[in-house]
Amino acid sequence: MGVLEAILLGVLQGLTEFLPISSSAHLLIVPWLFDWPEPGLAFNVALHL
Repeated sequence: MGVLEAILLGVLQGLTEFLPISSSAHLLIVPWLFDWPEPGLAFNVALHL
């Protein structure tokens, strides 16, 4: 995963955290839509902290 992809997923996580929908789902759907590699569990946990 590149730096730009990580930044975009971090921004997406921050923006969707307050919406009444799962922000975790966005971390799964967006890489799938853009054919990015799976960020991994450690990255997902770091975004939630």
